[in-house]
Amino acid sequence: MKIAVTSQNFRTITQHAGKTRRFLIFEKDQASGEIHQLARLNLPKQMSMHEFRGDDHPIFKMDYLITGSSGEGFIRRMNDFGVAVVITGEEDPMTAVTAVVEGRPLPPPAAREQSNSPIMP
Repeated sequence: MKIAVTSQNFRTITQHAGKTRRFLIFEKDQASGEIHQLARLNLPKQMSMHEFRGDDHPIFKMDYLITGSSGEGFIRRMNDFGVAVVITGEEDPMTAVTAVVEGRPLPPPAAREQSNSPIMP
């Protein structure tokens, strides 16, 4: 099982999955059951999902993608390639990956703050 985590800083789970270019890649070893980090992907801008058009992207080879936020179109696109998207408020990549592998729920993302701008007629 391979799991990608959006992480622009390579330390925490970050938001905006479609614009992310940096990912931590984890794998669960089928024999031992251990989870380990395989790689760090640092992709060029044209390889962000927002920009990429095609069928051969490294994230399409994942079983899961864990992120802090994403749009519905992104989720549909990932599902079309067999990648399940998990959106969470958890910030620690290993904690989130372990929960996904074990089938445990993750905390939801924090609600977006609404603008207090007045509505003009």
